[in-house]
Amino acid sequence: MATSFDPRQALASSERIWEAEIVPALFDYIRIPNKSPAYDPSWREAGHMDRAVALIESWCRKQPIAGLALEVVRLEKRTPVILMEVPGSGPDTVLLYGHLDKQPEMNGWRAGLSPWEPVREGDKLYGRGGADDGYSSFASLAALRLLQEQRAPHARCVVLIEAGEESGSTDLPAYIEHLAGRIGKPSLVVCLDSGCGNYQQLWLTTSLRGIVAGDLRVEILSEGVHSGDASGIVPSSFRILRQLLSRIDDERSGTVRLQSLHVQVPPERLEQARATAEVLGDEVFDKFPFSPGAQPLTHDRVELVLNRTWRPALSITGVEGLPPLGSAGNVLRPFTAVKISLRIPPTLDPVKAARTVKEALERDPPYGARVTFTGETSAAGWDAPPLAPWLAQAVDRASRGCFGSPSMAMGEGGTIPFMGMLGAKFPQAQFMITGVLGPGSNAHGPNEFLHLPTGIKLTAAVASVIAEQFSRV
Repeated sequence: MATSFDPRQALASSERIWEAEIVPALFDYIRIPNKSPAYDPSWREAGHMDRAVALIESWCRKQPIAGLALEVVRLEKRTPVILMEVPGSGPDTVLLYGHLDKQPEMNGWRAGLSPWEPVREGDKLYGRGGADDGYSSFASLAALRLLQEQRAPHARCVVLIEAGEESGSTDLPAYIEHLAGRIGKPSLVVCLDSGCGNYQQLWLTTSLRGIVAGDLRVEILSEGVHSGDASGIVPSSFRILRQLLSRIDDERSGTVRLQSLHVQVPPERLEQARATAEVLGDEVFDKFPFSPGAQPLTHDRVELVLNRTWRPALSITGVEGLPPLGSAGNVLRPFTAVKISLRIPPTLDPVKAARTVKEALERDPPYGARVTFTGETSAAGWDAPPLAPWLAQAVDRASRGCFGSPSMAMGEGGTIPFMGMLGAKFPQAQFMITGVLGPGSNAHGPNEFLHLPTGIKLTAAVASVIAEQFSRV
């Protein structure tokens, strides 16, 4: 049922809070190179993660939110988490989730931009981690502040901000277990680490792909030798690697060849893909920075949406053994190694998938080369439980009230391990998975930006849904 919560008042307050308080805090946050532990093994010694935690902790403690309790929880040898609690009415608990660790710098930032120096250009705030998803801590508390400003009753709210999501949330299960009594049993989970198909609507994420990642290494020599002497006798490690990768996917189409890595797309997700393709049109692929003349895999928009959300896909995200062009002599190299990032369907078992990939790559190595696949990350995907009618209505009302357009739902291609963990631990919970990562925002890549109007509207929309969650019949 509708509530007395006024989205127009909430939008005005959200804009004021963002401009006066959140944006300045995000400027300071972006300047901190708090890379996730997978990309900075010396993160403890560097102290950047502690700086980011301290910044967020200080900002949150200053918020005029009645009953706010905050603690930075640190388990030995693990990244910290920030746990916040705001008391409410009734027996229900709402859990809000985000993370504060960042991806590495990446090359390719355009002139005038930098991963660690914030730049605001109109509605966009550039810099690493603002959209993915440093804003989540600030937006979560701002949403609760909007509720209290309107004296809107709400459930008890718990905010959990982790510092290892970009490394696969490997520390999070220990914290979920350690904090189980304090978290309680949420009936609604709000996650702000996802994306949006455009900046004109509130988007609900209904599925997330899993991931199998690791290093594939091919060794053929104990040391490099003159290519003129050895080529034609010693097989190239690069060519062997090409052969092995073709066992996984078709280099012409990008289709993953291992049938055990595919699943049947549920009918309701197929319908959502069609609706998403219809609403977004060519923006399904136009949002990516293609080189001049480059094209997507296909122009069938529905197929592209399904490829991104429910089908496996292989990417190579790193390489070793190849010298830079300027120092590449005529040498047949002893090895080639690549980092594999294989996105898998939401419902596929990542452990079995990793085993399948390892067996496919290591069996019968060509020319007796030494081939090893060392798994690095295996994380489950997530498929949302059926959406309760009250939540579907609440999300749509929030979208219309805060964005001026009806809500939309779609799957996402990325992985948020926390969702799988919570889905298993709280099977009766409802999930509102959303975020600000829309067209061009380029999380993980160069020129990452946060679309500020979307952050403002999303904050008000979250408050609206939490208000309606309390008043539902």
